Amino acid sequence: MHATQPVKPTRLRVLMSAYACEPHKGSEPGVGWNMATEMAKHHDVWVLTRTNNREAIGAELAKHPVPGLHFIYYDLPIWARWWKKGGRGVQLYYYLWQRFSWPVIKSAHAIQHFDLTHHVTFGKYWIPSMLPKLPVPFVWGTVGGGESMPGAFFKNLRFKDALSELSRVIARWLGEHLPGVRATARRSAIALASTQETAARLQQLGCRRVKIVPQCALAVSRCKHLLALPDPPADPLRFISIGRPLHWKGFHLGIKAFAAASLPDAEYWIIANGTRRERLETLVHSLKIGARVRFLDKLSSLEDVYGVLSHCHVLVHPALHEAFGNVVLEAMAAGRPALTLDLGGPALQVKKGGGIAVPVHTPDSSVAALADVMREIADNPAVLARLSKEAREQVQRNMTWETRMADISSAYGYAMQCKNEDSSSS
Repeated sequence: MHATQPVKPTRLRVLMSAYACEPHKGSEPGVGWNMATEMAKHHDVWVLTRTNNREAIGAELAKHPVPGLHFIYYDLPIWARWWKKGGRGVQLYYYLWQRFSWPVIKSAHAIQHFDLTHHVTFGKYWIPSMLPKLPVPFVWGTVGGGESMPGAFFKNLRFKDALSELSRVIARWLGEHLPGVRATARRSAIALASTQETAARLQQLGCRRVKIVPQCALAVSRCKHLLALPDPPADPLRFISIGRPLHWKGFHLGIKAFAAASLPDAEYWIIANGTRRERLETLVHSLKIGARVRFLDKLSSLEDVYGVLSHCHVLVHPALHEAFGNVVLEAMAAGRPALTLDLGGPALQVKKGGGIAVPVHTPDSSVAALADVMREIADNPAVLARLSKEAREQVQRNMTWETRMADISSAYGYAMQCKNEDSSSS
């Protein structure tokens, strides 16, 4: 293929696969919904998604119609999904949903004659997509999952958590060796990876072209809302962590770093609940910092979370493997810089400004590095002011769905250019 510049595509007929797709949601459902609604501004988009998303999508479109956006609903028969409850068996169900969606995809193409297909959610690179079986250009991603916990951190895991990490590694390895996954990679005109780690694995699978594009972004309206949050009181300096207290989220590292920083006038707030939180509370007690650490239960709405965030200065998010982290973007948009490990999606977000990603070698060295940054922020208010300003600017400039669409549109243009060149050379 000759090296040519991707062309801006005309209005295309696009089939998008978004198993997770719901309005007003975060994580993958939010990615699916925002990708679909934003791309419908530029193309005619048909979204293949789960039938149980129909009610929420229909209610939203009744209030706010999106011209050019259509939905195709599909689920496995009841007899094939009775065992799936909540999060139990979701990965297996998703794999089966993908495999058995082919007749629906084939039938839709026979009617609509799509120009291009795009797999959006789930964003896991090690589960195949049926879309590339159609004879049109295929865009894969943004996908993640190539991020791994550094080996040095395994030694401190409980047996149950170590088994969970090992299961993840095995599932990923098995997925990489599925013929369907390798076919998905080979047939993609371009694959979008959330991190460098995933990009490397996509290249090994045989993708012709791989580009790093963060999976998460913020709607402009959400961004404006966060930008309008008031600055927190100058004192006391407050750090905050938000999310599920899973072992790989690294909250225990943030707590240990806060204790090591020895900041008697600072506080650390943690929004989390569940049985795993008890282990964090035990850790706080053992470190004798209970007077300066406050645990808050999981809040029922984003507005409540933002209300707590408005009283804090710095987000601590030392995740050990994560393709993206929407909480990092939200904190940055509010002018709260993020303190992360130099791993995965969170590090990719803060490295351009608006936070600090500390080196990762061992648990002890990472804790020490996090503590050093906490002390620097506490001792020098100018550092916090600079990082806060950079955080807001970074989100406005590079991390809204509007700016993300420029990356996706470029991928569409490249895919169509490949099709034209392949046609002319045949």
